[in-house]
Amino acid sequence: MTTWDGFQAFATTPAAAPPPPGTPHRSLEERLAYHSRFVTVRTPAIDALAKNVRTLMILGRHQTVTARPSLTVTGPAGVGKTTALLQVGYACHLAHTRRHGAAATVGHVPVAYVLVPPAASTKTLAAEFARYLAIPVAAGMSQAQITNNAVCHTYTAARVQLVMIDEIHRLNPRTTTGAQSADLIKDLTERIGATFVYAGIDVTTTPLFTGVRGAQLAGHASLIDCDPFPARLGNEEPFRDLITAMETALDLRHHKRGTLPKLAPYLHDRTAGRIGSLARLIRQAAITAITALIDGTERITKTTLDAIRLDHLAEQHHRPHTRPRSRNTSTP
Repeated sequence: MTTWDGFQAFATTPAAAPPPPGTPHRSLEERLAYHSRFVTVRTPAIDALAKNVRTLMILGRHQTVTARPSLTVTGPAGVGKTTALLQVGYACHLAHTRRHGAAATVGHVPVAYVLVPPAASTKTLAAEFARYLAIPVAAGMSQAQITNNAVCHTYTAARVQLVMIDEIHRLNPRTTTGAQSADLIKDLTERIGATFVYAGIDVTTTPLFTGVRGAQLAGHASLIDCDPFPARLGNEEPFRDLITAMETALDLRHHKRGTLPKLAPYLHDRTAGRIGSLARLIRQAAITAITALIDGTERITKTTLDAIRLDHLAEQHHRPHTRPRSRNTSTP
């Protein structure tokens, strides 16, 4: 995703979808590939992000004097921040193509997606922006040369409308390199005519929103919280609804609909309400059911789910480490 060719391939590849009712069964390999890729369930975070980005892009379309308003997606690990970001970029790319036509978009790059590298310096961060558009960067080029002569000029010529910067929590403005990198991003927001959207883990608790530089970012960026799904929200059960949507998308020959929603309390405990962990659990269970035929049928049961090892965060939540009791050595 961190190159234009890669993102364009993602944006132009048809989304995975379950087979329409009444169609012939897909082959084993086709179904394994489908569950490996699987569907992206539309979540409230994706809807909120899409709506806000669309509004901010219109708001900043003719703003040229100062940096355009931006947006930050925050939340713990595994709750779908990157997925939401990429889905909004996907929608922006499709809208641009529909508006102008595929032939008219040659040479235009509506969306850029950049990862903040670990311990980012201004030069390595600028190089990531250059790499996305395959801009040649010579070893002897300075950060200013990369930024001024390559990145800003090429991004403007390519008419980039939306710049998505992921892993923004890696920036620490309290360090010299972190402060310089934060300044570089601010400079780019003022020189590239695009809307900037950031995503990172719990950014409001990091140094990113503190100090003078943090105040500048917080002063321009709206905030969208991407939290784990609660088991209940008033009279609604959003986590059960999420499970139902994922179960509906399964392509298993003998799975009984309604099985997984009935396991909602168990699944919430297994995944702590994180959509990333839930999607991984269901996808792995589907692949296991197809290849191993657990219980003699191609279906997902609690037995299937119990046998799967999830990511460490989910396993820690489900099976918390308990210290053994110390022996009482006191004498009466």
